[in-house]
Amino acid sequence: MAGGSFGPTGVATERAAEYKGRVTAYVIVACLVAALGGSIFGYDIGISGGVTSMDGFLKKFFPTVYRSKKHAHENNYCKYNNQGLAAFTSSLYLAGLVASLVASPITRNYGRRGSIIAGGISFMIGAALDASAVNLPMLNLGRIMLGFGIGFGNQAVPLYLSELAPTHLRGALNMMFQLATTLGIFTANMINYGTEKLQPWGWRLSLGLAAVPATLMTVGGILLPETPNSLIERGFEKKGKEVLEKIRGTTDVHAELQDIIDASELAKTVEHPFRNILERRNRPVLVMAIFMPTFQILTGINSILFYAPVLFQSMGFGGNASLYSSALTGAVLASSTFISIATVDKLGRRALLISGGIQMIICQVIVSIILGLKFHGDQELSKAFSVLVVVVICLFVVAFGWSWGPLGWTVPSEIFPLEVRSAGQSITVAVNLFFTFIIGQSFLSLLCAFKFGIFLFFAGWITVMTIFVYFFLPETKGVPIEEMVFLWKKHWFWKRIVL
Repeated sequence: MAGGSFGPTGVATERAAEYKGRVTAYVIVACLVAALGGSIFGYDIGISGGVTSMDGFLKKFFPTVYRSKKHAHENNYCKYNNQGLAAFTSSLYLAGLVASLVASPITRNYGRRGSIIAGGISFMIGAALDASAVNLPMLNLGRIMLGFGIGFGNQAVPLYLSELAPTHLRGALNMMFQLATTLGIFTANMINYGTEKLQPWGWRLSLGLAAVPATLMTVGGILLPETPNSLIERGFEKKGKEVLEKIRGTTDVHAELQDIIDASELAKTVEHPFRNILERRNRPVLVMAIFMPTFQILTGINSILFYAPVLFQSMGFGGNASLYSSALTGAVLASSTFISIATVDKLGRRALLISGGIQMIICQVIVSIILGLKFHGDQELSKAFSVLVVVVICLFVVAFGWSWGPLGWTVPSEIFPLEVRSAGQSITVAVNLFFTFIIGQSFLSLLCAFKFGIFLFFAGWITVMTIFVYFFLPETKGVPIEEMVFLWKKHWFWKRIVL
């Protein structure tokens, strides 16, 4: 239906059955390189917890925490309860929140690659500042630059992957971002395990090596092609068609091209995407842009990944043992992502989110029971129960790794209409980083106040989000990115809102 009229949906008809093309080596390589943007996010998550448990780092920047760690404490749950230390971890995500909103007009007006490159450069600067920090202000400035890098990268990379990937493999290829994130976490944990032995300067090496994934992200952004959707949206229709033909491996791209052109024509009429996303027809995607990243963080996963060494040390693990345990959880998280990649386009998004949620609830409850019965604030957890806690936490991480970990990014990135896509992704990233900041800043205090109840707190939220998915999230498997609007019109609840 070339040249057909289109209404507020941005596309005239459902053309999915007419899409042609195959999975080309070109698109796979481009997606793999782009997904490296996730590695900077993962590396910082993994590196922060290990560094904040290193004596050399604590002695230089947080001597109060160092003294508390070295002396007997009346309550092991409160051993690391220091707002300054928490701010070291969480300030990065507050900066990322601001950067993600700034990145929206850049991503829309200058392309996805522009934001990827900007994010990589900012992260390199932040890594250099942190590695060479001589005082707390310099350390925090480095964290802010790292946050800018994460804000730009997380805003642009999921969009890039969703737009470049063919419909039937969009879920798997989009999850390259999460896979890179988990590999970044695992790499950071292993680096921490090694640099912890290089006292008192090992923490500098851990922080400085963040420049490696940032460099890969920057170079990748320079070499990557722009997405057809972005090119056509910015008026480069001929170039967009050429790229589309190249990534699909065929010249018969009329149906997909027409969907992109129709969506682009509507996008050009939208001057204020942040205002337009508030309109009634965009209400479902706005809800998902807010709730999906919120729920992803309220699983409690970031608390475990940020503070795994701190958490395990609080339970009585030695310094090396705690780092080793956190490295194990990082390896488990990376491995479990492959489960999601292999099954997401077969089983669908909903099945993975619901099954993962149920397993996470069970694991959180078990950990809470063990700590409530066997671990007291002034005693260490026995070796047998310590091992059991690590095993159950690993099972929790496995469930997150195949469900809310990758899908918390995948689902929002694939549902937005083109005219509000950059704004919608910015909201998703901003909400994610806001709640990451809140949990990162408050977790040590919550651990001190709630003790083992902190795990029941997160289990309650996972119950809520699992119910939410069951009732309100339609299945997006196999639906072209420019035709997602039809899902909401067919859904039992959302059809009342969008019509």
